[in-house]
Amino acid sequence: MVAADRKAYPLRVDPSLWAAVERTAAADLRSVNAQVECLIREALKARGVKMDAPQPVKRGRPPKEHYDE
Repeated sequence: MVAADRKAYPLRVDPSLWAAVERTAAADLRSVNAQVECLIREALKARGVKMDAPQPVKRGRPPKEHYDE
């Protein structure tokens, strides 16, 4: 899954809730966005919702392409 394949959604939350998410993200060494996604997955799992395994996001430079000349 690449970043373009991810769903963007504006989210309005209470400032104290946002601060708590920021603290937990920092403690888990995650971005706030990754932490929100993790918390949603945990909540769905706790409710027994079946989901596909998350696809890792490809990071870094793309492999060099070799051209035959």
